[in-house]
Amino acid sequence: MNDDQLLRYSRHILLPQIGIEGQEKILNSHALVIGAGGLGSPIALYLASAGVGRITLCDDDDVDLTNLQRQIVHRTEFIGRKKVESAKAALAAINPESTVVAVAERVAGERLETLVAQADVVLDGSDNFATRHAVNRACVKLRKPLVSGAGVQFDGQLAVFDMRNRESPCYHCLFPEHGDNEDMRCAVMGVFAPLVGIIGSLQAAEALKLIIGTGESLAGRLLLVDALTMQIRSVRLKKDPACAVCRN
Repeated sequence: MNDDQLLRYSRHILLPQIGIEGQEKILNSHALVIGAGGLGSPIALYLASAGVGRITLCDDDDVDLTNLQRQIVHRTEFIGRKKVESAKAALAAINPESTVVAVAERVAGERLETLVAQADVVLDGSDNFATRHAVNRACVKLRKPLVSGAGVQFDGQLAVFDMRNRESPCYHCLFPEHGDNEDMRCAVMGVFAPLVGIIGSLQAAEALKLIIGTGESLAGRLLLVDALTMQIRSVRLKKDPACAVCRN
């Protein structure tokens, strides 16, 4: 690291759990972020400010006025433009050293697998079960750690599925693809603005810990956040031996 980097990341370097070695891991890392909305905004902002060397950001949507209530990476002047372009501009203003690859498409199939294969960690900030399951399948296949978050109304959840460990459960173990799960869209259900900030920030924290290799990750647990009563609890997750996606 040069002198400017030592100064920029000094508050990380002062932490014995990170230090210079951990910060260099962050600088050399590549994170794939699915979604540039409510969750993707704080995820991308904190990953870039922390110094993640390469961030691939995927979203096919445009910035809309209704997004600005909670999607803090976007600005009024970017209404009508692609979210990934808006986010890339914001991240460049915060940390020009972080390379942001803007993918203005809903990635799936081989394209998704290619992007997952290139990343050290995958963060899912999407808002629908189809995308979440597609991302999970790719992470299971390629043995990549997945940090998954969701939030609607006042309720949020967060889980880490570390597929480098073959005993780890996957997203499908928790929410079977052919179960009774229904997408709950913010456009219909509403969402408390700070909720996605809380969950997205926690996703960024878990991703950075995985990159550095420090602390205890959320792997094997589901974190549940009720922002209305401000109660937070975690429940243990177990691998489903009959899971159609991750069974060995």
